Amino acid sequence: MLTRLSIRNVVLIEALDLEFGRGLGVLTGETGAGKSILLDALGLVLGNRADSALVRGGADKASVTACFDFARFPATLAEAFEEAGIEVEPGEPLVLRRQVKADGGSKGWINDQPAGAGLLRAIAGALVELHGQHDDRGLVNPRGHRLLLDRFADADTAAVARAWDSWRSAQAALATAREAVDTARADQDLLLAHLAELTALEPKAGEEARLAGARAAMQKGERLAGDLEELRHIWDGSDSPLAAMRAAARRLDRVAPEHPLLTEALGALDRAVIEAGEAEEKLRAAAEALEFDPAALEAAETRLFELRALARKHRCEVDELPERMRSMRAALAAIEGGEAELDVLEGEAAAAAARYRDAAAKLAALRVAAAARLDAAVEAELAPLKLDAARFQTRIDPLPEERWGPHGTEAVEFVIATNPGAPFAPLNKIASGGELSRFILALKVALAERGGAATVIFDEIDRGVGGAVASAIGERLARLAVDGQLLAVTHSPQVAARGRTHYLIAKSSEGTVTRTSVALLDDTGRQEEIARMLSGAEVTPEARAQADRLLERA
Repeated sequence: MLTRLSIRNVVLIEALDLEFGRGLGVLTGETGAGKSILLDALGLVLGNRADSALVRGGADKASVTACFDFARFPATLAEAFEEAGIEVEPGEPLVLRRQVKADGGSKGWINDQPAGAGLLRAIAGALVELHGQHDDRGLVNPRGHRLLLDRFADADTAAVARAWDSWRSAQAALATAREAVDTARADQDLLLAHLAELTALEPKAGEEARLAGARAAMQKGERLAGDLEELRHIWDGSDSPLAAMRAAARRLDRVAPEHPLLTEALGALDRAVIEAGEAEEKLRAAAEALEFDPAALEAAETRLFELRALARKHRCEVDELPERMRSMRAALAAIEGGEAELDVLEGEAAAAAARYRDAAAKLAALRVAAAARLDAAVEAELAPLKLDAARFQTRIDPLPEERWGPHGTEAVEFVIATNPGAPFAPLNKIASGGELSRFILALKVALAERGGAATVIFDEIDRGVGGAVASAIGERLARLAVDGQLLAVTHSPQVAARGRTHYLIAKSSEGTVTRTSVALLDDTGRQEEIARMLSGAEVTPEARAQADRLLERA
């Protein structure tokens, strides 16, 4: 709840420090005293637009500080602070501060940590709920009606949200798998053609290097074949050099014993014959090694060219072709497997959809039953608030499937008809300011809202009414404030008498300077202020006696 509000240099307020407690607090004062300034100041610290016109004349800046205490810290605030990186220790007060300069620009803080206006606005709904003559948020906003009805019904919407998430996930998985299969199907004919080409060649890893080496060797043999053939003719036959050397050695062998030099010559010639014989063996071995088959060369060259052409087609290296084959076979297998998987995923998506529809149908039935109870509870509150001719209805409309979501399959909106026979319409479309505030009060009483804002403010909910209606309003405000904090800006003495605390807003002038002040009234001050509200400018003994009766009755 709001425990302290400090205002500096806001319009007519120079410096103001207020403390608030639990229960119903009422704020009264003459028209024009500055009650709206307090609400504007509170709105500023809650993230409303920072208007430099709020800065008091002669001041360079205005500031507002609001302090909130919680018996239990709201989960919505904890989530917002965690996301924004704001640290708030459990159990410590929440202090919001906003500053606006006279030349424009503003700054905000949460527990002395910088915070933008967007964050302040985001958390405002959990802190303060304001209902006024031109309320366009809270209970009037249809976007919140579903949540209010669910709270009234004590509905567990988490099951529907989980079923929705499960259905969405199943649909996403199905869509991804279907897209993959569709893409594969579109490429299937091309994959089959490419795979047929690769299968026909059946490339092997390292094959290019082996073919290139063999081709190079055979090409070398082809070049040397002529030279080797000529050498073969020289070394072969009876008139070859080796044959002549052997014949000479045989002749020399017969005469060598005749002279030592001939013996030496024979030895040298024998060695030459041996060397020439070795040379002949080497030439024969070389010819055999370099021997090639022209058909084998052509086959090697043809396969090498085909492999390289296919590699260029697939923009890869020749040695990568076997892996391309495996990838294509896997892709084709995936088409068949993917189609089987589609059947499984379609079944899972259908089952998830059925679970969501079942959970949403149960929630819808719970809402319909709760709506009937809420309508009866609100209408029971209308007559005492001088709205006995009005009718209230919680409208539940089925949504088209494309608008289903984690909150269910229907839209919820509170509508009213202010006169017999008149059509139902949204709250803020056909209700006047005073009627709207009383409708909201009836709703608040019927809902006995749990988990709402820490502080509820009603701004002149009693405008245009008096007597028994004002008394009924005061009684209901006090009832709403029993377990929380409610502040009411009022012109009604019947409402003011119900307050647990009473603040008097007054405006004073000193020369050319006008100031607004706020004072917490004691029992005597309350009696005097309520008497003024009853009698006007001159407070009479009769008014004081009536004020006493109102206070005693309250």
